[in-house]
Amino acid sequence: MENDPGQKQSVQMWVDADACPNAIKEIIFRAAKRTNCPLTLVANHPVQVPAYVEMLVVPAGFDGADNKIVELLKAEDLVITADIPLAAKVLEKGGYVFTPRGDEYTARNIGDRLSVRNLLESFRGGAEPVGGGPPPLNNKDKANFANRLDRFLAKHHP
Repeated sequence: MENDPGQKQSVQMWVDADACPNAIKEIIFRAAKRTNCPLTLVANHPVQVPAYVEMLVVPAGFDGADNKIVELLKAEDLVITADIPLAAKVLEKGGYVFTPRGDEYTARNIGDRLSVRNLLESFRGGAEPVGGGPPPLNNKDKANFANRLDRFLAKHHP
């Protein structure tokens, strides 16, 4: 049976769950339930999810969750991640990428983000950052993410 060319295809949401804040996962769970959008969390360890959410546990190892997401996603799918190299791979496959703070990675900004990330990594010599990391998630970040996700699903999910 062929798809109606005028009909929207159902998108899948993928979450790089190892580092996704719980507050953002809750927003995603509610949006998936409300819109009946398929949702899969991918992580190196089990994460508790509602019955309507799929949880994929991959073996621990470098980029295991990232590689599984890239392997399974299709063009037009949405990936939630703060991982810039993963975001670049998703964009190459025609997917969409939001950070847990609601920023969108696009073909226009991913090159700059990768360059900055690689430069900072070279300064650290590949070591983990000392004491840094992003500031804690605040209510504005959560609202920004929820609004971007709602707009995306209204536009891309039937």
